[in-house]
Amino acid sequence: MNFENADSAIKKLLSDYFDVMHHQDMSVFDKVFHKNCALYSTQTGELNLRPYDVYRDVVLNRESPASLGNARRDKVLMFDQVSPTLAVVKVQLEMFGGVMQDYLNIVYLDGQWWIIAKMWERVGDAEPA
Repeated sequence: MNFENADSAIKKLLSDYFDVMHHQDMSVFDKVFHKNCALYSTQTGELNLRPYDVYRDVVLNRESPASLGNARRDKVLMFDQVSPTLAVVKVQLEMFGGVMQDYLNIVYLDGQWWIIAKMWERVGDAEPA
């Protein structure tokens, strides 16, 4: 499915996600990430698992890419809506000097779309701002 044809609520979730990653507004963070979500990476060669509370604390206590003067470059690379309540989105964004690619598993619960799982990897260096 083409992301341009996605439900407007899914588009809003992704827009909010990109805003959160760049500005780190925690009130928006809490509307994007489900309280039971988990984040995964193996870029260090070992499984890096961050439950919601751990990841929220990391984001809360770091400087935002916006405050560091990082350029905002983000986009949706792939979108697949599996059912009326489940979708997978591959996104790319730049932050902290790197190009990041994330696979976001999103679910429709309690009347809204949420990120329930995120896998991320640094895939390159960011362009100078």
